[in-house]
Amino acid sequence: QVQLVESGGGSVQAGGSLRLSCAASGYTYSSSCMGWFRQAPGKEREGVGYIDSEGITNYADSVKGRFTISKDNAKDTLILQMNSLKPEDTAMYYCAADPVYLGSWCRSVYSRAGFRYWGQGTQVTVSS
Repeated sequence: QVQLVESGGGSVQAGGSLRLSCAASGYTYSSSCMGWFRQAPGKEREGVGYIDSEGITNYADSVKGRFTISKDNAKDTLILQMNSLKPEDTAMYYCAADPVYLGSWCRSVYSRAGFRYWGQGTQVTVSS
């Protein structure tokens, strides 16, 4: 069974940085469709961004210019580099993966949060 395990969460002051990792085991999806989502207490889960099989990334407007998604294919690891963190970034962050191989399909999967596999989440807390 495919497993996704997030790590790197923690507490940081506003303006600081965190680097989240999502390690995949089982089948490799690092070269397919992978995304990051987050959910704050009392709020709906929202997309942070994704990277498709071609390496094309897409980000939510709220994080654009501050967050960067990348892959370490050799390690089957998805990375979320978060800079200039704000208190409103506080949330549980989830990694997701889906074995689609077309960028357009990845976009569709992301838009409906329809990823086949999900991680357990890692908490990010940003203090002001």
